[in-house]
Amino acid sequence: MQRTNDFLLRHPWATIALSVLAATAVTWLLFPAASPWTTALRACVYCAAGAAFALARRRKEKAAAGGSTDRLVALEHSLRTGEPPTAAGDRRALRETVERRLHQSRHRVTALVFLALLFITVTVLTALTAALPRALALAALSLFFMAWMIWTSNRQTRRLTTMRTALHTDETPAGPAPHHPHNRYSAKE
Repeated sequence: MQRTNDFLLRHPWATIALSVLAATAVTWLLFPAASPWTTALRACVYCAAGAAFALARRRKEKAAAGGSTDRLVALEHSLRTGEPPTAAGDRRALRETVERRLHQSRHRVTALVFLALLFITVTVLTALTAALPRALALAALSLFFMAWMIWTSNRQTRRLTTMRTALHTDETPAGPAPHHPHNRYSAKE
């Protein structure tokens, strides 16, 4: 799994290609009567905005890690394993990355509730206007994706808070996270 994660982090095009394939499969499942080309075109349109967002975010993460893909992969590995890096520059870069991600995910519960309501609404409307098998398939996919998103969100938040604690505990005896002048996301004293 580690090699897969590293490969996907080094090659964002692979993640985008897998996203297009997954979107194509889901679109084909929801609209089986459509031609394969129409289904693929829909999936590409669905994925275009997500790919642009993911590439912009990756560019920011890479810049925060020092501009190197290898360094970004090493910091991600440290985050996944829970082992803080020993080099001061890597610790600083990881600390900034952790604080940025925690700041970006501060509204995650609201977003998950909104997505759940969206999935429920679309499933109910599909059940009212389409065939029952399509509505059941959409309900199953919605349940799967919501469960996966909640699990992933909780796991990532737990990793980030654990790493923030580890990075700050090694440097400060106790108390809240110190304010760093170059990090606008850290807690201010």
